Amino acid sequence: MSRLATRFEALRQAGRKALVPYVTAGDPAPEHTVPLLHALVEAGADVLELGVPFSDPMAEGPVIQKAMERALEHDVTLDEVLGMVRTFRERDSETPVVLMGYLNPVEIKGYAAFARAAAEAGVDGVLVVDMPPEEADELVAALRAQDLDMIFLIAPTTEPERMRAITELGSGFLYYVSLKGVTGAGHLDVSAVRERVAAIHELTDLPVGVGFGIRDAESAASIASVADAVVVGSALVKQVEANVTQPERIAPAVAALLGEMRAAIDAR
Repeated sequence: MSRLATRFEALRQAGRKALVPYVTAGDPAPEHTVPLLHALVEAGADVLELGVPFSDPMAEGPVIQKAMERALEHDVTLDEVLGMVRTFRERDSETPVVLMGYLNPVEIKGYAAFARAAAEAGVDGVLVVDMPPEEADELVAALRAQDLDMIFLIAPTTEPERMRAITELGSGFLYYVSLKGVTGAGHLDVSAVRERVAAIHELTDLPVGVGFGIRDAESAASIASVADAVVVGSALVKQVEANVTQPERIAPAVAALLGEMRAAIDAR
């Protein structure tokens, strides 16, 4: 059983919901990433989502776009991100790590080579934002050969037949995008999210995580009431940005916000 499956099963048996924080690797500089990942786990993260810097992050709002720009100023590459995961694994062998990024760096490396390198580094799952399920068979096969999960996005506009295809192809968990737009945008409609998550659960037993638009403890708890996992990114990355000139404050600030979300989710 994969680390993702093990973690979600343990949470299910405990009656708890997963908290999945996102940060951009190498933001604001490479040496801060691994300590930040450990701080997130200590603050209550169940799964870590690590963004691979990319020059054209089409799904991201301005907060994460700027984070990727800061990382790219240090020339952070896919191989360096894998190195960060490898270093993280020296102290933490249990917390699942999902890479979130875009197809171009993966395609340049080659699917099989990427899957091998990711598995060797200690990655558990991969979410490639701009890889449509209709074209994903080769990448999915390469990942499965290394026991890695391929995580797909489902949008509010995804049609039922396409949603069925996604649920059959994906593994680990499914990521439901709660808003029409980019990360950090819009206002959450929890009742609409509840309906869509229920529709997804009619098609699959995979856990459903919900992200985009989760800003604080209150919104995290609201989403936890209807989903299996709460994915939060821009709100945390804002804390990184706010402390760029004093990087020693980054991990405490990000961990404090995540801790508030953890407490609210558990108390819901």
